[in-house]
Amino acid sequence: MKHFSLRLRIFLFFCLAAVGCLGAVALALWVGFRQLGDPAATSAFVTTGLIAVLGSTGILIFIWLLFDENVSKPVERIAASLRVRAHVDVSSHIDVKSARYLGDLAPAASAMGSVLENLARERAEKSKRDLAQLTTQRDQLVEILSDIPIATILASADHQVVLYDGQAAAIMDRVSAARLNASVFDYFDETPIRDALLRMHDTRKSRIEIGVGSRCGENYTGHIRAFEGTAGYTLMLEPLNTAAARPLTYDFELLTAARASTLSSTPLRDLTYVVFDTETTGLDPTKDEVVQLGAVRIVNGKIVTGEEFITYVNPAMKIPKRSTDVHGITDAMVADAPAFGETCSRFHSFAGDAVLVAHNAGFDMAFLHKQAPQTDIMFDQPVLDTVLMSAVVFGGSEVHTLDALCARLAITIPEDLRHTAMGDALATAQAVVAMLAIFTARGIETFGDLQAETQKHLRILKQ
Repeated sequence: MKHFSLRLRIFLFFCLAAVGCLGAVALALWVGFRQLGDPAATSAFVTTGLIAVLGSTGILIFIWLLFDENVSKPVERIAASLRVRAHVDVSSHIDVKSARYLGDLAPAASAMGSVLENLARERAEKSKRDLAQLTTQRDQLVEILSDIPIATILASADHQVVLYDGQAAAIMDRVSAARLNASVFDYFDETPIRDALLRMHDTRKSRIEIGVGSRCGENYTGHIRAFEGTAGYTLMLEPLNTAAARPLTYDFELLTAARASTLSSTPLRDLTYVVFDTETTGLDPTKDEVVQLGAVRIVNGKIVTGEEFITYVNPAMKIPKRSTDVHGITDAMVADAPAFGETCSRFHSFAGDAVLVAHNAGFDMAFLHKQAPQTDIMFDQPVLDTVLMSAVVFGGSEVHTLDALCARLAITIPEDLRHTAMGDALATAQAVVAMLAIFTARGIETFGDLQAETQKHLRILKQ
């Protein structure tokens, strides 16, 4: 029972009350019939029983509907609003009017939310000052590194990318999109790196020269430096272009990230997500085609700046005017764009083994799966749907469109980016980051936990 939602538990309570009432009516009629002892009265007792059963059931249903609308739903909304205020930087509004039958609960919750909001604002201001100082230091570091013509990749002990600079990204992009938390061996031959690490261990050296080939056939020379213990290593290679810009992409928390043995037991924050959206010629995946695909990556609970995928797609068909009116994409804009098969290949490489996330994911995934027979590319990654994630946070009775979800989480989609693949993908990713914090606070900590919760709301997709 404790795993059921509040509304379901109250519904079951009324069902139990109905069974009890009907049982009491049946018992009373049976006792009365036995005491009367007149078989001719059977019809009268049956008629009385039917009236009592139907009347009691109707009254209980009416009371339950009133209770659900005026108590259960408002309590669910208040709980969701408090969760948002507590764990997301959002001034979530508590609708006191809809909870007018709950006495002082809504005003008290609103007051508590205001206190939490003030505390959060104070913490945010302090964090902003600290972040400004760290940003200044980082920019100074980047300026220093820009004078050192070396492509730099920092990897964890289990060979996951923790940091790369712009010149390293140029090398990695020749194989596939540069990605945090991807395996170094997705880009470079495994044997030279493992051999170099073993030689350093045997000779007790912390830095040696290395020659390594990339997965695209290019060969590079440079140095590899190992940290003490099992903290990881740095791969420093001669870049393709020594004058290239050197923006840093990094997350040092990945150095010490634990790796779960199974996907189901992996904490939600430890997963890598690729949040994507498609714009199409229509709403029927069996006959319509994709005209634009956009995606962003979430690593360690944060959207990774710069790790984006965006492309127009040539649908090999005319784009209906009604679709152009929605997303603004015309035939001329996609005339020279790649076919969807080529786009799927690139996107599959970008996604890697990340969890795929989309709003109403079944629609977008249908277009990806449709390409499998022609391209032999299987999108068999685990998938999450933000419609169901929203239902877990805000309850099944709410509206779960992307606009409604963003409104609750104070996420603004610029008007010129709404119904564009990148605009909607970025907004969806921001919603995912916000909801991850709420899930953790509610004890939904692993991918398996979240899957179990979303399964309870599958009826929403059918609606």
